[in-house]
Amino acid sequence: METRRFGVGNRRPDGPPGSTGVEAAVIHGDARGVIAELAFRKGGRIEPHDNPNTTWFVVIEGGGYVLVGEEERRVAAGEAVLWPADVTHGAWTVYGPMRAIVVEFAGPDDAKMRGILEGIAKRLGPGEAGKASKAIGHLADRPIDPSLRDREGEPT
Repeated sequence: METRRFGVGNRRPDGPPGSTGVEAAVIHGDARGVIAELAFRKGGRIEPHDNPNTTWFVVIEGGGYVLVGEEERRVAAGEAVLWPADVTHGAWTVYGPMRAIVVEFAGPDDAKMRGILEGIAKRLGPGEAGKASKAIGHLADRPIDPSLRDREGEPT
């Protein structure tokens, strides 16, 4: 069994390139991608940038803000934001800390090109046609209401 440590005492104090007030711990990295923990202090930020990889920014504690292309949105623990390949993205906090797990896949999303992965699809039996459908959705707008902030001022 292999165990990797992250969190307090296991982070690099300088964070990823182009960041301020952010510490990071790489949990795993190989040719397929990288998994890392990011810890933002109050006012911490990853400057807007782009890269050729598809990345998921998964907020696990606190909250802050993200940028994807031209769209800015606040995020809180329990939300994951897709940073598509070659699209400008960034993240920051204003009122308090935020922790996130970043899962970066090498290259752009290839789901449309590769088809269905072997062993994942389930055959529908007689009479079941039309019961399966693709989930389509997006995050609901969450207006910022000052009364719904935690004691550090981050969205709850």
